[in-house]
Amino acid sequence: MSDEQSFEWKKEQERIEFIGESIDAKVRKLLGSAGSVSKDVLNLRRTFWEDVTVNFDEADDVAETAASIKQQAELLSERERTHMQLDQQLQTLARLKFSPYFGRIDFSETGEQGSEKVYIGIASLMDEKDENFLIYDWRAPISSLYYDYAPGPAHYITPGGIIEGEMKLKRQFLIRAGVLKGMFETGITIGDEILQEALGENASNQMKTIVATIQREQNQIIRNERSNLLVVQGVAGSGKTSAALQRVAYLLYRHRGTLNADNILLFSPNPLFTSYVATVLPELGEENMQQSTFQEFIQQRIGPEFEVEDAFSQIEFLLNRAEDNTLKEKMAAIRLKGSLAFKRLLDEYAESLSKGGLLFHDLIFRKEIVVSKQMIDDYFYSLDPGISIPNRLQFVKEWLLKELKKKVKQERKKEWVEEELQYLEKEDYMEAFSRLLSKNHYSDKTFDDFDREQKLLAEMVVKQKFKPLFAKVKKLKFVDLASIYRHFFEKGSEEKKVAGVSWEAICRQTISQLEKMQVSYEDATPLAYLQDLLEGRRSSTSIRHVFIDEAQDYTPFQFALIQHFFPYSKMTLLGDFHQAIFSGATGSPSVITEIFNQGDEVERIELLKTYRSTKPIVEFTKQLLDDGEKIQPFNRSGEKPTVTLVRAPQLIPKILEEIVQLREKGLGTIAVICRTAKESQEVFSLLKKHIPVHLVEKATITFERGVSVIPAYLAKGIEFDGVLLYDISQYKREHERKLFYTACTRAMHELHLFSSSGISPLMKNVHQEKYILAADETENHLSR
Repeated sequence: MSDEQSFEWKKEQERIEFIGESIDAKVRKLLGSAGSVSKDVLNLRRTFWEDVTVNFDEADDVAETAASIKQQAELLSERERTHMQLDQQLQTLARLKFSPYFGRIDFSETGEQGSEKVYIGIASLMDEKDENFLIYDWRAPISSLYYDYAPGPAHYITPGGIIEGEMKLKRQFLIRAGVLKGMFETGITIGDEILQEALGENASNQMKTIVATIQREQNQIIRNERSNLLVVQGVAGSGKTSAALQRVAYLLYRHRGTLNADNILLFSPNPLFTSYVATVLPELGEENMQQSTFQEFIQQRIGPEFEVEDAFSQIEFLLNRAEDNTLKEKMAAIRLKGSLAFKRLLDEYAESLSKGGLLFHDLIFRKEIVVSKQMIDDYFYSLDPGISIPNRLQFVKEWLLKELKKKVKQERKKEWVEEELQYLEKEDYMEAFSRLLSKNHYSDKTFDDFDREQKLLAEMVVKQKFKPLFAKVKKLKFVDLASIYRHFFEKGSEEKKVAGVSWEAICRQTISQLEKMQVSYEDATPLAYLQDLLEGRRSSTSIRHVFIDEAQDYTPFQFALIQHFFPYSKMTLLGDFHQAIFSGATGSPSVITEIFNQGDEVERIELLKTYRSTKPIVEFTKQLLDDGEKIQPFNRSGEKPTVTLVRAPQLIPKILEEIVQLREKGLGTIAVICRTAKESQEVFSLLKKHIPVHLVEKATITFERGVSVIPAYLAKGIEFDGVLLYDISQYKREHERKLFYTACTRAMHELHLFSSSGISPLMKNVHQEKYILAADETENHLSR
């Protein structure tokens, strides 16, 4: 290190120590405030009712009491919010104390004297007088210079316009526990030293915060505000998901006061992934956005009366089923029902229902029909056909509610009501008595008329029994959605071919399931869409940004449905068509491939550089793809993948042997990836006899460190230090290539493949120098 470098190092370390002292001072000040607020909260909770004026004698007193309670509750809520904010600030300061910043730029604004030193970290820090920034939040407008430019002419965009100037210096830091560990002068990209340090670490059971290593192309994703539809096609390990989460954090920072976490929705591929990314935003001082899987989203809309197949059951069927007519019919149905052409058929069908064909349920009370489905049909089609179906259903709903109210009056005098009254418990009677007093404004002194009492109690009992029927009508459950959807297939069963499979076969398969109130995964989207066309759009106006991760496994119809439900939201789609496991298994179109090539209304960003895996692993996995030569590995050294050929009984012993070796190397997360859930269960049962191991299933919601057994399709979006593929000879069919590729690309540091029946035919284009081939002596006959 030269004298000048040594001098700069000393100055930067002194500044870090000064920042540490400033943080300590702020912490002391906040702790004093937090202590005071904590006492206030505690006292308010203890004395809540003492400070409330309680009087129920007169109507005015009741109003005064209610106002007093509200005032006290609001005061307590405000102090609790303040306490939470102080706690959040203390947590942020603790993170800054450990590593206050990661970058520095010296920027000279055009027309200004001198340069401003800008230090960039995960959060802003002001000086003692709150006048000057000691650290700038990475999301601040000026911080974009760090990600987008090398020293030289540069500009950044602010709400007030473009600021131009010259970047005099760009420096990166490695700071741990307040000690400077590394310092590098760098250009436009974040220096390899920083990335090597970050990428060389072991995988965690939670996704890491990457603000220190954001690349320029990732920064374009994060700070994009102009696009209503942003589509990111990123190869495995390119950081697209990380960039998306940083984008959420940026939007929350940029639009503080007008946008909050509840206005953002992320569609995750599975519950495990939701848990995996759960800490990223809180680490940046932001609340987590709303998260849902598409399955949860669609089930909520269709309702609990249907048994809806999930995507994982669908893929299990496709992977385990032999090539036969049933498989061909299922795949043809999946392709058809995921297309926009099928959406148009439903649009036409829904329009035809305006004139006839809607089907309804009888309204039944105590096994008797109160209002028949024919009566509902007659009333619906008696309404002006110029009125839309959803509006006419609202008229029908109001009519039915009136009919039910008439029926309630009629039922009060029935014998069954008197019997019910005889069996009322004392508590039920008193509760009903209190409610009746309150509702009818009687006092206990005037309520002495036995007949009136019986009449009111009878009314209460009848209304209670009618409650489910009223709820059903209010939710429009008198519409027989299953039969209406089934009729679509019964009506259109004329013979024609869909990808070599008869339309009649698809209809027969669909009708059979609907009769049992079962909905296949490919039918869930059309059914939810048809329901919305008939009952009225239940769009969400509160959601302003929708993020779809692993978008390559969404069909065009599924994406159209999301747009239908969130018509006022900006959309960010992230995916990789090389990892289109579900659409790849069926040959269905993927929304990523269709939208990525659309016109000007879509902004497209392609990420071709992968950072997750070592260079030897990337050189191996890219050859599994026809166009893999475009993928650019980050220059991180490591061992070549290995392919071990053994007889089936030796698979588990060999895998156990490899796990021991990986543990000795210090790898903390190791995945044994299987082709299916069925295979995963079998492998888990064998491994757990020898080592502690976790089984990851579709309902798993937490990702544990250690050794995990997981189906390939559940490993999407997650990374592991070491990956072991169980029996790659099972990957034989071309439509499983993307599944195989996805499994291999989960590995950060080491990848080991095992086979009981020779090398997978999907590896025929992989040059043998890209991996190390190993075989037992008894297995030397196994070859390509």
